Order: sequence, then structure tokens, then C-alpha cells
Amino acid sequence: MKKSFFRSASVGLLGASLRASALLAICVVLGACGKTEAPAPVSESMPGAEPPQSAPLIADAIIAPDRFAGDNEEDLWRQPQAVLEFMGVEPGMNVLDYFAASGYYSELLSRSVGPAGSVTVYNNGPYAEFAGAKLTQRFANNRLPNTKVITVPTNELKLEANSFDGVLFVMAYHDLYWQPKDAKAPLGNPAQVTADLFQAVKPGGVVVVVDHVAAKGRETVKVVDAMHRIDPEVVKADFTKAGFVFNSESAALAHPDDDHTKPVFDKEVQHKTDQFIYSFIKPAQ
Repeated sequence: MKKSFFRSASVGLLGASLRASALLAICVVLGACGKTEAPAPVSESMPGAEPPQSAPLIADAIIAPDRFAGDNEEDLWRQPQAVLEFMGVEPGMNVLDYFAASGYYSELLSRSVGPAGSVTVYNNGPYAEFAGAKLTQRFANNRLPNTKVITVPTNELKLEANSFDGVLFVMAYHDLYWQPKDAKAPLGNPAQVTADLFQAVKPGGVVVVVDHVAAKGRETVKVVDAMHRIDPEVVKADFTKAGFVFNSESAALAHPDDDHTKPVFDKEVQHKTDQFIYSFIKPAQ
């Protein structure tokens, strides 16, 4: 299983990064800061979009002193404030973290939606195996009581119709096209997964996909196998075919220096890959 989930930034920067995350969140909410190197979570298709009212709650979740050990070290390259603001996470939402691995985002979602909300933490067998003990430890002893952990093959995942306000895919959608060398089939069926999500998301609900950008014009399965990247247009096509409407995008994780030719584990680009963030909406009925 690939190793793109749990690489750390410098531990020595931890204290500074936590303070910076809090200050950045305050600046975004109050509009009081000038130009900053950290990209704002503003959609290119919705210029000037305001952050959700829950932005301070997301910031509090990120700087919480009792977060799972080591998660803070990933904040610098994951930019969770930007991702969760773009998703529009609010208290009381019911959300699905798809291919959640060890649950880095699941925990932040849990804290952000609060006790009135819920988080379904989903992995298939390979993802759960890769996450290992970290997945079990994070949710042990009712540590995050508004979460539900599910591990089943993608073709056996049963989701209640019109039950989710939001779904999050982080650096994982491409794996629906990936077939590990010792596996008998790919990790999922994109057409089935997007169709299942369409029936499971409430009208007006959102699916947010964050993934590594691949160059256009290459065969999807081959480029996923070689580099664990995906053409953003393939993702758009998959979700629109299922009935979703492309809503907006964010450049919060764009890295223009990445030329899309290296595998995501290459040391030159690891945690600095050019990534797209797309949102898809299920039309109101």
C-alpha cells in the first residue's frame, strides 16, 4: 500500500505551526491580514467567497491540545483549514471520510461538526491494513464519540440514501483506479462508487475531492499505477456522469513548480505535489 498519508514536517516547527495556524484562521475570519504565503481557500469559480462561520471551530480543532499524536506535524503540507473551509464544514453536519486511512481528517471533521453531527470513517481492507494500529488507537475508548468506523470492500459498502451533508476524498480517489500487484482487482469501481455516493448524499450536499494532478492525455490506469496521480478532468467526468454538478475549485494546494512527471513519493515533490481541490454538488430535488 502506498505511503502518501503519514509523512511529517519538521517536529521542531510544531509549536510555530500551531500558532501560525491559529493566527491564519483569525486573519481569514476577520479579514485583517495582508498578503500571506499560505493560499486562501477561495474558489476560482466563486471569487471572494466568504469562509464559513465555523472557521474558528475548524481552527480550534486543528490546535486542540488533545489531538492524536503526530497529526499536527502533517498540518503544514495538508492545509486542513483551507480544505475544511472549502468543504463548508459546519456543526451538526453528517459527513463521510472516504478511504480515511488512519483518520487524520476524520478527527478534524469529528471535532468540527460537534456532538450534533457525525462522521462515518470508511476504509476498505487494504486501506485499513495500511493504517494499522493507528486507526484502532485513534478511535479506541470512545475517544471521538460522534464517529462510526466501517471497513468493508467498496462493492459491499451500504450507505443510507440522502444521509450525508458532505463527503471528503483526500489523496485517495485515484486509488479507485489502482490495482496493487498482488490484488485481483482495482481498489474500487469509480462508476459504482460515484453512483453510490450520489444516492447517499442529501440534495444540495457536497463531495470534495483532493488529489494529485496528472498530466492530461495519458491512460488513467497506467498513470495511477506509475505515479498515483490523476487527471482532474477524469474526476470531473466521473462525478458529472453520476449526476453531480461541478461546483467550484480551490488553489489552496496548488504547487506550480510540480511538472506532473514524478511519482508522488519522489523526494523532490513529496508533500509538494500540485493538487486540485474540487467540489461537486448533488442538485436539489
